[in-house]
This record gives sequence, structure tokens and C-alpha cells, in this order.
Amino acid sequence: MTNHKTFLLGVVAGVFSLTASAQVKFSAKIANKPADTIYVKSRGFSQMIVADKKGHFNATFKVTDGMFKLEVDEQYADIYLTNTSDLQVNLDYKDFDNTISFKGKGAKENTFLAAEMLKQADQTAFEPMMKAENLEILTSEVAKYKETIFAALPKDLDAGFVAKYKGDVEKGMKGMIDYLSAGFELKKLNGTPSPTFKYENHKGGVKSLEDLKGKFVYVDVWATWCGPCRQEIPFLQKTETAYHGKNIEFVSISIDEQKNHDKWSKFVTEKNLGGIQLLADKDWKSDFVQGYKINGIPRFILISPEGKIVNADAPRPSSPELVTLLDSLVK
Repeated sequence: MTNHKTFLLGVVAGVFSLTASAQVKFSAKIANKPADTIYVKSRGFSQMIVADKKGHFNATFKVTDGMFKLEVDEQYADIYLTNTSDLQVNLDYKDFDNTISFKGKGAKENTFLAAEMLKQADQTAFEPMMKAENLEILTSEVAKYKETIFAALPKDLDAGFVAKYKGDVEKGMKGMIDYLSAGFELKKLNGTPSPTFKYENHKGGVKSLEDLKGKFVYVDVWATWCGPCRQEIPFLQKTETAYHGKNIEFVSISIDEQKNHDKWSKFVTEKNLGGIQLLADKDWKSDFVQGYKINGIPRFILISPEGKIVNADAPRPSSPELVTLLDSLVK
């Protein structure tokens, strides 16, 4: 009996040892890398990985199984990791979303996530939800979208990943309903005097809404950390060019925290952002932001030359509806 007990205890101890020592094995090769450090992050977790002499990134670390963000300077990708993952990442920073690829254990799940990120960059799938006129229609369109997403899940993905992914989609869609249903209340603001602003101007001094009286004002409320906000920037730049010299000003109000002032300023400069670039004084708690009941970004707003709200939840620059709206008003 003693020998059997000793044997069993040894087996148990060995299994425990293997479990306790299990760690993520992670490596990345990044062409045109902008820095020698990258990060794997989630809420309450941050793993910095420093490039070796060959410029490659290699690390082993423990995680709680789930979704993480791979941050490479100003770009990021959603990734799924467990302590059994052995993941190799390849990408070109200059074409981040289109070049990211995966090999090793966990590649199937992360390849699926990367493909979904590309799909979501195309706002077309969200248009039926964005156009919903009441909560009943919105809820129905969200249900259809979820069904489409879940039906697209490959059958051979890790069960833990599928459960986590479906849970995140459910949370995201609940947030979508909360965000868009708030828009039904926002319509009541249309035609009323706009809340005002007077914020720091990236070009120097301050700029207020009153300074722009006599012109339409298209406002983009955004932040440097907001992925969907950054996706709209190229479309906003094209819109600014198309309406240059007409009776409209384009104002971008960042709600980055004041402690990230330099990050905001550097981003505006390096990305050569046009229009009037302002930094709100108290991020989410700024009077203008609260006056428009903004609890999610990006938010776009159109204000009349008289300072009244034309649309408190205006179409995004990427939406063809914005051109239709502006062409009907701006001369």
C-alpha cells in the first residue's frame, strides 16, 4: 500500500507541477517596427516584451485564459491566450491589420479574431442597427447581427475560446443597444441651442464655439486610445478636403485625459490631422461632452451657423449619409 500511495502522490505532484509551470509561449516578428517594446494587455494585466538583438520579440508568461490586446506603438490587435498557447505572430506595422498572421498552438482562434477585426472595420454591417428608429427595431437588428456572427464561427475552434468570444459579443451588443438607444433621446436636442466649448487649440491659444459663429460646425469627439475613432480619421480628412473653402469648419475635440496631453499633441502632429484640433478640459466630465450626453465615442455632431444643433448624432465621415446631409446645407 505504501508503494502505491507513494506512486499516486508522485503522479499527482507531477500533474500539479506541469499545471503550475504552464505558461504562454509568445513570439513576434514585426517588419517596420516603430519601437523595441510591445505589450500584451488586459484589464489588470500588462506584459512588456523587449526585442532581442535580431529585433524579434520572445517571451513566456502566465495568464488567465481569455482575450488580450497586443499593442504595438499606436496599433493593436485582439488576441486570445491560454497557458497552453504557443503563438507566433508575424506582421508589417505599415499595414498592420492586413498583414497580421499567426502560427502555432492558438493560431486558428487568433486568425479568426483578425478576420473579424477586418470585417468590423467595414461599417456596412452596422448600418441596419445605426438606422433603427426605435428600440424594438434596434433589438431585432442586433439579434440578426449576433446570429450572423455566431454562424460564422468555425467548428474546430477551442471550446473555451468560443464561450469567451460569444460572451464578449453579447456584452458588446448590449453596449451597442445602450449606445444607440440613447440616440433616440438625442434627437430631442435637434433644433435647440448647442452646448458650447472653449478648449485648448493644438495650434495655440484656445478656440470656442462662439469663434465659429456664422459657419456650420462638424464636431468629432474622439480620443487617441479609441480604435473606431482612428478608423474614421482618413474619411474625416477626405471630407475636410472636399468641403474646403465652404461655409463649414471641422472641429475635433479629444477627450484624452490631461495627463496624456503630450500623447495627444504628438498624435495630432505625426498624423498631420487637419481641421481645428482641441483638447477637452476634463475629458468625459467636460461640459460640452456631458451636454451632449456622450457615453461612447466617436460621436459626431453638426451645429448650425446660429449655434443650434442640426444633428446631435450626425453621420460618421465613413457614411455616405454625411455627404448627402452636408450637400443639402453647406454652400
